[in-house]
Amino acid sequence: MDTLLLARLQFATTTSIHFLFVVVTLGLVTLLVGMQTAWVLTGNPKWERLTRFWGQLYVINYVLGIATGIVMEFQFGLNWSGLSRYVGNVFGAPLAIETLVAFFLESTFLGMWIFGWHRLRKGAHLALLWGVALTAYASAFWIMVANSWLQHPVGYEVRDGIAHLTDFGALLTNPSLGMAFGHVVSAGLLVGGMLMAAVSAWHLIRRTPDFALFRTSLRIGLVTAALAITMVQGFGFAQFGPVGSVQPTKFGGDSPEARALIAEWTTRFGPGDYTPPVLSSVGLGFMILIGFTLGCVWLLLPLLFRDWIIRLRFPLWLVLLAVPLPFVAVILGWIAREVGRQPWVAYGLLPTDQAVSPVGAPVMLASLIGFSLLLGTLAVTNWVLLARHAGRGAADPALGRPPAAPGEPAHPEPALA
Repeated sequence: MDTLLLARLQFATTTSIHFLFVVVTLGLVTLLVGMQTAWVLTGNPKWERLTRFWGQLYVINYVLGIATGIVMEFQFGLNWSGLSRYVGNVFGAPLAIETLVAFFLESTFLGMWIFGWHRLRKGAHLALLWGVALTAYASAFWIMVANSWLQHPVGYEVRDGIAHLTDFGALLTNPSLGMAFGHVVSAGLLVGGMLMAAVSAWHLIRRTPDFALFRTSLRIGLVTAALAITMVQGFGFAQFGPVGSVQPTKFGGDSPEARALIAEWTTRFGPGDYTPPVLSSVGLGFMILIGFTLGCVWLLLPLLFRDWIIRLRFPLWLVLLAVPLPFVAVILGWIAREVGRQPWVAYGLLPTDQAVSPVGAPVMLASLIGFSLLLGTLAVTNWVLLARHAGRGAADPALGRPPAAPGEPAHPEPALA
């Protein structure tokens, strides 16, 4: 088998699975900030219960998401040594900032928030969660800075066959960055809102005792999803302008700019196929179709105002069955963005076949199988744990449980009738 193809399949697998964790994290932490802020400001115990319930699901996803990120970093270093050698001085800068400034701080704030229940003042505890949310967004921003540079290299010069960063500000003003970052953040809010609405719908379908509590989270989820899908569509279509100007060959463009660019590449790198695979256009088409379908969430907003509509159950089943759609859409969007850049790792600068590590196909196949099995196990574990803890309801989540009084059991058994 072809080493390059195996390396690309491995990168697609690891990055896709990790990205699913990321969008859940971005969406849920934003909703958590809103709920805990409402609790601190109003003192209503309903908001505390919602924060504890959804916070527990967030922590599960975050912890296993870290594990998938570590696996992704391993395959990145093992399979793409050419990328690290040629553009590491530029591409590595935003990644280092993301790790040191954003991710480390985010993890620290989250640990203090988890163990700070009933130990810190409410205001200080809330500030920690705000810190988690802000650093999560900062982490996403720096990752998108790095990715946008691969889409449209700026602020560099090549010396002795190696790219060197010459203008850090150019990374932050990259025309490929702004709308793409907004698109990713909006997608995270869409995923978080739909997940919250779907879990709440499941409890309302089952007629669990906490009807009023899950009716509240259903409303929050639906409003968030409705607003987010509008932003997703806006940021998504707004990217067509910058993409057409900085990546004229993307999606099989046949403009005069694209033909001139292909002629230039043929002179520099030799004859070859410089148009991206049709898969990128297919992914884009299905993503747009799902995006318009999810726009119908606005039609479900009457669920917010009439309990009798909720009790019909049919609209709740629609919400529940729709929850896979945003996850499929974010993967298709990633495919459209990344595959549409081919045959380049850094657009117009470093061909993909020059970035792959010089290893044999059997070794690459073994690592593909190993990493895929590991990431698949982590993903299944995550969803099993999320489903298990979500299904238990909000009666007494482990997160934020008050410490037992001296002489009492830590987890008292419910009294028998």
